[in-house]
Amino acid sequence: MYIYDEVDQTLVEQRVTQFKDQTRRFLAGQLSEDEFRVLRLQNGLYIQRHAPMLRVAIPYGMLVSTQLRMLAHVARRWDKGYGHFSTRQNMQFNWPRLEDVPQILAELATVQMHAIQTSGNCIRNTTTDHFAGVAPDELVNPLIWCEIIRQWSMLHPEFAFLPRKFKIAVSGARTDRAAVGVHDIGLQAAVQDNVIGFRVWVGGGMGRTPIAGKLINSFVAWPDLLTYLQAILRVYNLHGRRDNKYKARIKILVKDLSPEVFAQQVDEQWQVIRGGPDTVGEAFVAGVAGRFTWPRYEDSAVGEVDVSAGYAATNQAFARWLKTNVHPHKMAGYAAVTVSLKATGVPPGDITADQMDAVADLAESYSFSELRVSHEQNLILTDVRRRDLFALWQQLNILNLATPNIGLITNIIACPGGDFCALANAVSIPVAAAIQRRFDDLDYVHDIGELDLNLSGCINACGHHHIGHIGILGVDKAGEEWYQITIGGRQNGGARLATDVESGRDGGVAIGRIIGPSFARDQVPDVVHRLIETYLQLRHGEAERFIDVVDRVGIEPFKQDVYGDPRFAKTVMLAGG
Repeated sequence: MYIYDEVDQTLVEQRVTQFKDQTRRFLAGQLSEDEFRVLRLQNGLYIQRHAPMLRVAIPYGMLVSTQLRMLAHVARRWDKGYGHFSTRQNMQFNWPRLEDVPQILAELATVQMHAIQTSGNCIRNTTTDHFAGVAPDELVNPLIWCEIIRQWSMLHPEFAFLPRKFKIAVSGARTDRAAVGVHDIGLQAAVQDNVIGFRVWVGGGMGRTPIAGKLINSFVAWPDLLTYLQAILRVYNLHGRRDNKYKARIKILVKDLSPEVFAQQVDEQWQVIRGGPDTVGEAFVAGVAGRFTWPRYEDSAVGEVDVSAGYAATNQAFARWLKTNVHPHKMAGYAAVTVSLKATGVPPGDITADQMDAVADLAESYSFSELRVSHEQNLILTDVRRRDLFALWQQLNILNLATPNIGLITNIIACPGGDFCALANAVSIPVAAAIQRRFDDLDYVHDIGELDLNLSGCINACGHHHIGHIGILGVDKAGEEWYQITIGGRQNGGARLATDVESGRDGGVAIGRIIGPSFARDQVPDVVHRLIETYLQLRHGEAERFIDVVDRVGIEPFKQDVYGDPRFAKTVMLAGG
């Protein structure tokens, strides 16, 4: 955990006091709806279908047990006993009363939490790899650099009113697990002449115009990172569209100018500010790193007998969980563990207050009190001794948090959809539940193998459907809910290797392709099943993943099998295909 200094704590408390007065004035009729909208968005407060929604910041997805317990407290006292982890590694509460929000923010401030810049046209929560700090393939610990970016960007007057919202992701590892290729700015750690730095990707994003980010600088040395980021934001502030919100994202500017011209303009701005006050020094980086509470690993874990294999030999359920939910760790004798929030029948990313308290207890018992939130809407216990895996699994299993489906089809990423969001065209949660029920046979799910299924209730793509191996998008047709299917998207591998750039693969990120006319809601599970059947018929052995088959044969065989199925023939006529 990063420990606030006096400046951080004072700033957060002052924002709470300020918003309390703004809310009082709005409720008293002294501020108009338009005047209050800007103020509430700056404090993470949206107006949804049924109630306000409060989005709480979890910087770079890092939590400690005391903070998770506070979220549980908020859920019990001011919400309906649960919270929702979003794809931006934040927590959302869907049912608070407007008049209670200032008190909620005051309570959060006591454990170094807030809702600043979780919405609005500013730099949002900087995200990173959910194995940050413990991944064996890390070149640099991205938590430190995310915190540096947070300090630099938080309430920065130059970035407080950008043309549109702005998202940054940082990957410190050789393999990208932060989806840097679909962010406004994506940073991938690199080494050049024994110096650590970052590849810089700009203009990625989803929504109405899904685009993979473009590499505009193959190496920016770490001392120059903030000045280079500032140069990018200056070009965006100068030329970004403010007259049309649908064309205001930086991805549109990069496309219109061309990546080459955009990079040239960034370089011109950079030459003016490079070496200036935002240049980072070793003492500053060390100071930021020193404010984190890093785990004190036990030497006795090295060479310790890993008893998990023995338990797995006689317990198939544990063996499955060990295969999918337990991950390598940089320290011998330790592992990272994914706590699945994707049990069948549970909305993806939802967690009850009781479960939060229980997971906080487990974090203290098994993981130095630390957790991570993944952009796949799960939790990670980052530092578990391998000797404790079976005991941990047993307790997670009791809590319904040990579903062995990480990386599999039922690990669905989904937004709250039309059940809550006023922008949604269609529901997401019931569709996700129907797909989970359809694929509730663990033997079948494990036979299918690695597959990302992402679901969004509208074109804003909060469920990241564009980069799912199978993507599902809710659309409105004459007041009815229909669902468009894409296949072939991917988030992994973005900016992973220089050879990806040279081959023109946009760093391995791919946007899914629409297979054809959309489907009625009750048809979606059958359509997904038909796609899976086609994949199983086409694959060359169990090692070939769904996405590999799509890359090899294209979408036509899948399209033919789906629309050739008599169950969906009516769909083509109704949808005008």
